[in-house]
Amino acid sequence: MYTNNQILVGKSGNKELSILLKMANRHGLITGASGSGKTITLKVIAESFSDAGVPVFLADVKGDLAGTAIEGELNENVQKRINKLELEKYGFECKKFPVRFWDLYGENGHPIRATIESVGPDILSMMLGLSEAQEGNLDIVFEVAKDEGLQLINLADLRSTLQYVAENKDKYITKYGNITTQSVGVIQRSLLALEKQGADKFFGEPALDIKDFFANDTDGRGIINILHAVELFQSPDLYASFLLWLLNTLFTNSPEVGDLDKPKMVFFFDEAHLLFNGMPSYRLKRIIQVVKLIRSRGIGLYFISQKPTDIPDDILAQLGNRVQHSLRAYTPSELKVVKAAASAFRANKEFDTEKAISELGTGEALVSFQDEKGTPTVVECVTILPPQSSMGAIDDMTRTKIINNSSLCGKYDEAIDNETAHEKISKHNEEKATAEEAERKRIEDEKRAEKEAKEAEKQAKAEERAKTLEEKQAAALKREQERLAEKKKANSLSGKAEKVVTTGIQRGVTNAISSTISKTIKGIFKFK
Repeated sequence: MYTNNQILVGKSGNKELSILLKMANRHGLITGASGSGKTITLKVIAESFSDAGVPVFLADVKGDLAGTAIEGELNENVQKRINKLELEKYGFECKKFPVRFWDLYGENGHPIRATIESVGPDILSMMLGLSEAQEGNLDIVFEVAKDEGLQLINLADLRSTLQYVAENKDKYITKYGNITTQSVGVIQRSLLALEKQGADKFFGEPALDIKDFFANDTDGRGIINILHAVELFQSPDLYASFLLWLLNTLFTNSPEVGDLDKPKMVFFFDEAHLLFNGMPSYRLKRIIQVVKLIRSRGIGLYFISQKPTDIPDDILAQLGNRVQHSLRAYTPSELKVVKAAASAFRANKEFDTEKAISELGTGEALVSFQDEKGTPTVVECVTILPPQSSMGAIDDMTRTKIINNSSLCGKYDEAIDNETAHEKISKHNEEKATAEEAERKRIEDEKRAEKEAKEAEKQAKAEERAKTLEEKQAAALKREQERLAEKKKANSLSGKAEKVVTTGIQRGVTNAISSTISKTIKGIFKFK
């Protein structure tokens, strides 16, 4: 709880272990096994920052941090801890805190959107799980889009631009470098997988104004921005990449402010091991640089994970405020982790730090915070304070009421679809297709006209040949007719002569027959 300009986290007898506000942006670490009390510690610190007027951002991966918006209850366990730590003298009371709910998918909080351009190829490559070579191709696509005025807002824009660059790669290769269709194909498939995880709802407009995280309520308390990440956490790569994008956005949009009396904002990274799993060294260097420099912008980072070894050493060295809950140590590898965790603290002569880590009970922790000079204090074994708000999920009606009563209600609700790369490339492709169709039609018309001309010429020649043949046939027919006529005439004259001869012969034969008959008759009668 917030008291005396400090964040009281735990007590050991009469010893108070508090985070000094002016040292709160020296970052922090909360570690411990599952069920050891990390989430309680996170809530206690987040609530205290809110009371101190410091806005907070945290991710709710299990849904139980939403209860921060509801007043806590003094059940038997809470009352025992209050009595044990003598919290009445600090004015401990159960209360609710100002909360804003956010949701990447826009279902359980205000939608969070970002443009493809603002996310950039580095974080996007992490989301897509690209190799360094494939990331290089993605860099080229971003450069082409920038140079040609193609706005990359959503996944459709990126897909269209990828296809456009791949189809015209010969045009860009001398200026930007080699572009391989294989890499573009991998990126396209990865985008499809990312879309199936619901990321298409994240990319778009209106984009998140990061300044909306830096807000206080009318009483001056810092707003606790809670990202509903129950569904998002089911896609670990997307979850980790999204948080790193937020971190990078906070860094690039926050001016240098130097050392302040209290942070401008505190950012909690729950399940921090997911941020660094498999991260290549060239990308890790960028994150380390951001962690080192962001405190000069007045922002404190607090990582929550099971083991200190989940955090890279260069980042671990930047975390000055530490809370270590119990760790199990049954195997050689677990013993090694416990030993590493113990060695990170300044030793306390009153107990064995390594042994204490394994013996801590639920709600107990080893704590070391930075003093006014920035020096880590000697480690102390403390009991963590109970949270003042409710610990657990809230019902949908309460959540909806909080969302609707927020000053941001309506600001991000409706997605905007302006003319961006996808529309421009689609229009370009349509115009190109129309021009190509017109050119194809022109060529076809020319070919058709040429063919028709040839056919006409061929037809004319055929007709000419037919006419010539017809004339020849007519002439031949005429000659034949004339020949036949001549022959007929000749035959006619020959027929007359033949007829005369025939008639004479016939007449002679007739006369001879008649004479014979006559002689015969006469002979008969004479015989009688």
